[in-house]
Amino acid sequence: MWFLPFVLPICLWVAWSDMARMKIPNLACGALVLVFLVVGPIALPLGLWGWQWVHLAVILAAGFVANLAGVMGAGDAKFAAAAAPFVPLPDAMPVVYLLAAVLLAAFAAHRAARALPALRNRVPEWESWTRRDFPMGLPLAGTLLFYLILAAAL
Repeated sequence: MWFLPFVLPICLWVAWSDMARMKIPNLACGALVLVFLVVGPIALPLGLWGWQWVHLAVILAAGFVANLAGVMGAGDAKFAAAAAPFVPLPDAMPVVYLLAAVLLAAFAAHRAARALPALRNRVPEWESWTRRDFPMGLPLAGTLLFYLILAAAL
């Protein structure tokens, strides 16, 4: 619950930016890390907070390899790494399932919006309307938001 008010605007920024420019700003990733750095010791036991930083390093390394393999963009890898400390290890698999569901919903919603002139014409300059690849910032940010909302509710 502590993280949500700070993470929400960052995730909205990431989703919007990725749909508009097909880029996730480094500043957004840095802001997310800063939120965990500052709010984490208040929201979590210090031992857990300290270990959560390992998640950032592991996901950043995996994202680097995925980016080199052409599987994901560099901004997506950096955002996933910045989001990783917010997820404790026992919740990793549920978050993977949540990501799969959010990815399917985001893809369907984005492609549907792109096909509807009434929606597409509201922001005609969005790069994601014309590109073949998909703005993964939308489901990545959505997954982090949904996870934090679910974690706060349970």
